Amino acid sequence: MADAVQCTGPVDNGRGSEGLRIGAIFIIWASSTVVTLFPVVTRRVPRLSINREAFDFAKYFGSGVIIATAFIHLLSPAASDEELGSPCLNSSFQNYPFAFAFAMIAMFAVFFVEVIAYRVGSQYAQKLAYDPHAGGHHHAIEHGGNPIPNRDQPANNVVKSVSSEDIENAAAVSGAGSAAEAKVVADSDSTATTLAFSAQASEILGVMILEFGVVFHSVIIGITLGTTQDFITLFIVIIFHQMFEGLGLGTRLAFLPLAMNSWIPTLGGILYGLVTPIGIAIGLGVRSTYNAESTTAAYVTGIFDSVSAGILLYTGTVELLAHEFIFNEKMRNAPLKKVIISIVEMLTGAGLMALLGRWA
Repeated sequence: MADAVQCTGPVDNGRGSEGLRIGAIFIIWASSTVVTLFPVVTRRVPRLSINREAFDFAKYFGSGVIIATAFIHLLSPAASDEELGSPCLNSSFQNYPFAFAFAMIAMFAVFFVEVIAYRVGSQYAQKLAYDPHAGGHHHAIEHGGNPIPNRDQPANNVVKSVSSEDIENAAAVSGAGSAAEAKVVADSDSTATTLAFSAQASEILGVMILEFGVVFHSVIIGITLGTTQDFITLFIVIIFHQMFEGLGLGTRLAFLPLAMNSWIPTLGGILYGLVTPIGIAIGLGVRSTYNAESTTAAYVTGIFDSVSAGILLYTGTVELLAHEFIFNEKMRNAPLKKVIISIVEMLTGAGLMALLGRWA
């Protein structure tokens, strides 16, 4: 039976390393932000451009990091006796794997969001493709709606579009028979454009969900670091944890199908760099009253970790693995050596992140 004081009252979280704890706010902020923004900046500044293979390494390495984070750093702790398996909680939590249930619910929630977003995006793209008052495809392109059929294509390579005016011109030149053929071509291109818009929206949404997942649990990481007694070891591990995770996120942000002058990738990197330091600051502020082994802490931390795990498992397996290795035409047609190297890079990221789980 759990000790009542341990489950309800504040505990001594230690008062040592005050200066280092405060310094950790700035160290983790700087390291996380620099690593996350590095791919974004080098992708957009020609003089800082780096080899494409380096981007590929960061991308696949980061995919492995995200998946290992979900299993080792989130789902496993959530199911442990320190969180949702804690003896301080209601007995139902000890008799049922709620950590896995919350993760499953989060996965399905993300799936439903993507299904709805994909349908809405497809309908919107279809409307742009056929609405004569909207100027056909050209209207969408003029407003930055550059469709990206392939996830590895740069944002300025758009699908060739054909408007109703193009069909009429083709009919005038080639006669009625050719007009029918021209309309078939136009319909085909319209379908391609619609799919491209949907793919573009799906990719952006996927990265947004990925960022939400890592930001969600980074706050908890920061609070834990700000209140833990075993500060030094956890501090070192979290520096590498946040850098590895930031590298994977930054690479995805860098290749979002957006205009090169878009601030969204930069803002995403800045947000990621800030959340853990904010969590540390919160942890330092509540150290005298916070009990990491309390019932409330176990509920909150366990649910946060479970939900984050579900989000990252979905994005890691569906958005990253499936889209990069199975549905990616470029990867399907790539030499076997390239595929093997990419898989090894992914496994390296997963292995290193799993190794960090030995200490945190």
